[in-house]
Order: sequence, then structure tokens, then C-alpha cells
Amino acid sequence: MKLDKIHHVAYRCKDAKETVEWYGKMLKMDFVLAIAENHVPSTHEPDPYMHVFLDAGDGNVLAFFELPTKPEMGRDPNTPIWVQHIAFKVKDRPTLLEFKDHLEKSGVEVLGVTDHSIFHSIYFFDPNGHRVELACPDPEEDALLERLTAVKWDMLEEWSKTRRAPQHADWLHAKELNKA
Repeated sequence: MKLDKIHHVAYRCKDAKETVEWYGKMLKMDFVLAIAENHVPSTHEPDPYMHVFLDAGDGNVLAFFELPTKPEMGRDPNTPIWVQHIAFKVKDRPTLLEFKDHLEKSGVEVLGVTDHSIFHSIYFFDPNGHRVELACPDPEEDALLERLTAVKWDMLEEWSKTRRAPQHADWLHAKELNKA
């Protein structure tokens, strides 16, 4: 028994129409579907909602719920803002830079390009306050992933005992640290 893939990932949004338009304009996502009900199908709770679905490429779907009767949405104050995010893959670095330019010209503040060795990323926020990452593979991705795969279990075991970063892959950001 094994999962096929993610069916969709759902987040909350402040305004469904604004969210659909923003993702269409900024990330070129197509609006796929809208479902609106006055009762939650799984719990039968009376609670009107709008559920919108966007095409995130390659059969992936990003969805949002607008919940007008609930308190204003927030985020977990105990989790750093950089932790919770959704990352989308783009083809290559020129595409990543094209998106960066497009976003910045549209008034979106963009952080990066950040070099994670195996991939390179930019970060920004959608109109709901969700952190979004666009990532492209590094040209040496396969060789770098092979090195990381070889040490993943040792790293996890050491982390589980010490809760300190194992040094098995300290080479990952070494070039970034040397620039500082």
C-alpha cells in the first residue's frame, strides 16, 4: 500500500477572488474550480465557505478556503515565519530570475536568490501572509543529492539524540558562509 501523490494542499485565505487573481497574475496559475457550501461536508457544521482550486503545474493543486464567519486568520506565534511555507519548483535559474523580476516589478518584495546548494530559491508572501518559495534545481543536483542521501539516516539518528545540527553535510552552505 502506497500513496500516489498529493491530491491538493489547502490553506486559508482572506479573500478568495483576490487570492485567485493574485496567483493567476503573479505565478501564472490557472483557476481550476470553485466549491461553495453553507455546511461543511465532513462535519455537517453550518459554516459557509468558498473553496477555490488553482493549477500549480504537473497535476498539483493548490487550494484555499475563505471562511467569512470565522475570526480573522492568524499564524502560529511560536513558529518562526520562515518555517511554514509552500515551495514550487521552476525549470531552471533563468526561469527563477524571470519570476523574481516579474514579482518585483509587480510590487512584491522578494528575498533571494538563496543558494541551498542542491537548489536555489526566492521567497515572498502572498496577499494572505503565506510565505511562498520558488526553487530551481542546481546544475549539480544529482551528485549533491547522492551525497545527502548517503548520510540522511546517520544525520537523523544523531539529531534525534542531540537536537544539534549534525555536521555530515556541513559542505551544503560552506560556500555561503565563506562569502560572509
